[in-house]
Parts: sequence; structure tokens; C-alpha cells
Amino acid sequence: MARFSKGRSAATLSILAVASLALSACGGGGTPGDSGSNKFEVAKDVSISGSPTFDKIKSAGKIIIGVKEDQPGLGYKNAASGERSGFDIEIAQWMAASLGYGSDKIEFKPVDSAAREQALANGDVNLYVGTYSITDKRKALVSFVGPYFVTGQGLLVAKDNTTINSEKDLDGKTVCSATGSTPLQNIQQNFPKVKVTSFDKYSQCVDALKNGQVDAVTTDQAILIGYASQDPEKLKVVGEPFTTEKYGIGLPKGDTALCQALTKTLTDGGSTWTKIYDETLGKSGTKVEQPTPDACS
Repeated sequence: MARFSKGRSAATLSILAVASLALSACGGGGTPGDSGSNKFEVAKDVSISGSPTFDKIKSAGKIIIGVKEDQPGLGYKNAASGERSGFDIEIAQWMAASLGYGSDKIEFKPVDSAAREQALANGDVNLYVGTYSITDKRKALVSFVGPYFVTGQGLLVAKDNTTINSEKDLDGKTVCSATGSTPLQNIQQNFPKVKVTSFDKYSQCVDALKNGQVDAVTTDQAILIGYASQDPEKLKVVGEPFTTEKYGIGLPKGDTALCQALTKTLTDGGSTWTKIYDETLGKSGTKVEQPTPDACS
């Protein structure tokens, strides 16, 4: 399991450090051909017997990957340039390259948290790479490759907030998270005295926090550090992570052959994962180890 090797003080300092760092652009607007040059070696003559998803990809001549586009450092789309950047975007490109599809053959499709299972079930996307926590409930609906990253639920508050320092201070407060997300479910189930509100996107929660409509935003700490780095004069991350969230690559349910192929890419990738992390989330100053993927079932 991946772990952060620096203490909480380093993670807090990283919020300010990330602000001045431009994350490497990696991907384009959302249609094939605008994703930029290939960063990863594109495999040739790939064949995956018994994978209906891969058969569909081959027939279409492109791979459609569901992503987030409002999470700095993870999955982010620059509104001005249309370029995509972040850890998840590069993981997605790596997986696509291993299947034989370079950047010009990737279509990135934004899908909100609550719609991920349906998008995979409907075939709207072939894969989903976007802070998608592996849970037993979700495993009943989709298959997962991974985990490829491990983080934990945290809290984002206003910079001048002195009343919320950890999850123990949430009683009576209003907390926002994304509809259908595991952090929202955790608050609803385990913090009965906390008021909750939700939006489709985390960025909408952050806007609500800035406008004083909510007291805190909760999701994975890695995501929150990205938001705090964008506006360190107004926002801060508080407390320690109070859950464990394991990110997986979502696949249509039961596609074991594709799961095994992508798991092999993660397992045999050498230093690729570390390079991706160092060039994206690692610019915050944190160091992590790549988690060992679970066996496909």
C-alpha cells in the first residue's frame, strides 16, 4: 500500500509549494487528435483474447477514457488552452499506450462521480481513471484494476477558519462533497450530527466554501491539496486523513482479460509509475510508494 513518507507539516507546507508549480500538460480537449505527442511508448500488435471491451476499442479505432477535469494535480483541464494535466491523466495515457493507442487515439470524456458506474455499464467509456475509490459496493457493478494510488479522506476549510481542525470538529457544521462519492457516504453514515450538501463536481463545493455557504469540503486529501494550492490565501487543508481510499481503474464488469492486461502494465512498469507521480503530485514535495495491484477477479 502506498504511503506518504513525510509528516503532516511537510504536507501542509506543500500546499503553498504547489501553487507556483505548473503541472505538465498531458492531453487535449476531449476528441482524438488533440491530445499532444506521445509521452509513453505505444505498444504494437496488441491482442487481448476474451476482452469485449478491447474488441470494442479496436473496432472504433480509439479508446474512450472517462476522467475528471476539475481536480488540480490529478485530472484537470485548462479552460483557456484545453490541455489536460495531472497524475490520473498520465496514468490513463500510460494504460492506453500499453494497449496500442497513442495520444491521438484517446478520447477523454468528463464523467461526474455519480455517473461512473452507468457510463461503464452503458459503454460510454471504455475505462475510467479519475480518483475512483475501490469499494465492495462498486465492485458489484464494475471491475477494477489496482489500486494504483492510495490516499485518505481529508478536510478543506477557509484559511481564517479556527474552529475546524479535524473531523472531530464537524458536529453542527455543513460539509460538502461530490454526489455519489465515498467521502460523502462516509460523512452521512458515521457523522450523524454533521449537515451535508453535495454537488456534481468538487469544484462546485470549493466555490460554495469560498462563498460561505458551507463550512468545509471533504474528499481525498490529494485532491484537496490541489485546490488549496490554487488559492492558498483563502483555503487550507486541516487535520490528518481519516480514511483509506484506494484508487482503481474502472472497467466494465467482468472483463477479466483486460483487467489482467492492465494489471501487468502496472506491475511490470518499472519506474514509470514513480516518474508519473514525481512529475505531477510529487511536485507538492510528498513522496509515496506505488501500491501493489490486487489480483483480477
